[in-house]
Amino acid sequence: MLGSPLFLAVVQKASEIALLNNLPTFYWASDLPRAGGLMSYGPNLPDTFYKAGVMVGKILQGMKPADLPIEQPTKFELVINLKTAKALGLTIPHNLLVLADEVIE
Repeated sequence: MLGSPLFLAVVQKASEIALLNNLPTFYWASDLPRAGGLMSYGPNLPDTFYKAGVMVGKILQGMKPADLPIEQPTKFELVINLKTAKALGLTIPHNLLVLADEVIE
């Protein structure tokens, strides 16, 4: 699923429609499997927002934005919804479950 703010308004309904049509869904944010999606892999948003706050703090202390380094997310998380997997008739491999940061049962 796309990472669009417009999509976030209908994520619950989109997850329900996908499940009714036996479609597995893969998202970019960890909150979306909690809404019924199958799984997500993407940057840890609280960590990303924290880093953005640090940069804002530096700007407020007088640093020029052009002098700040460009940063990319360094912390990613994998979330798997086993309830959805079971409803879709899917078996998630054990080695993937071990790698997951969160498994929703």
